[in-house]
Amino acid sequence: MPQVRLTVVGSINLDLVALAERLPQPGETVTGATFSRIPGGKGANQAVAAARLGAEVDLIACVGDDEHAVLALAELERAGVRLDRLKRVQGPTGVALITVDANGDNEIVVAPGANLLLLPDDLDLGDTDAVLCQLEIPLETVERASQLAPDGFFLNAAPALGPIPAADVTIVNRFEVGTLPERDGVVALTLGAEGAILLEDGKEVARATPPAIEAVDGTAAGDAFTACLVVSLLEGRTREEALRRACIAGALAASRFGAQTSLPTAAEVDALM
Repeated sequence: MPQVRLTVVGSINLDLVALAERLPQPGETVTGATFSRIPGGKGANQAVAAARLGAEVDLIACVGDDEHAVLALAELERAGVRLDRLKRVQGPTGVALITVDANGDNEIVVAPGANLLLLPDDLDLGDTDAVLCQLEIPLETVERASQLAPDGFFLNAAPALGPIPAADVTIVNRFEVGTLPERDGVVALTLGAEGAILLEDGKEVARATPPAIEAVDGTAAGDAFTACLVVSLLEGRTREEALRRACIAGALAASRFGAQTSLPTAAEVDALM
């Protein structure tokens, strides 16, 4: 397969993760948890995932000048993601507070911090095959990325925010699909353990189911799915194969603890094909 050149424009967070037997009810305290600090943020997760899947990846993002930034960048650097266009500002790096229960279900609250300071004028996409965005950065920055992108603009419309820019391929889950202003174009709809559907102008064109796994932590499963779908399509694979590989990548991520620590390689995905 030819090596894909992908530019990701998105968020960087440090995930502060509590692994507990169960999630608390409102007003309740649950004790006995274990605590971890893990690199995260949807933009960074998808950049790391794409790099592990064999793409050449640039990340355009923003971090603060605190100790969280060092930890948040560690897996990006290890994966070989290029950070030449990383913006650094005074203030806090983005943080996600995550609680995960014994079934792999989670609750996430994000304090965006520096992610809100990634502005349209910061975008220099350079020479790239495609651009991938999410919605953890200002919407006007996403809109500018869609205007500057070459033929391929991919959007993971998460978290759901309302009206969004048009994309060549939009990736949503069953809760986010209602935010799409229209159903024209190509939409990948993820359905958790039921798999995913690829729609074109509202009509189903492909469907895939994930392998059976033991759920451990679903934090970055959607990011693994998104990155694998994008990379697979850019490599010229069929829609059916790309969707199946994406479902496998998402399942592998859900079977492991943490965000970027859970993201699979191309070899791991292909072993289950």
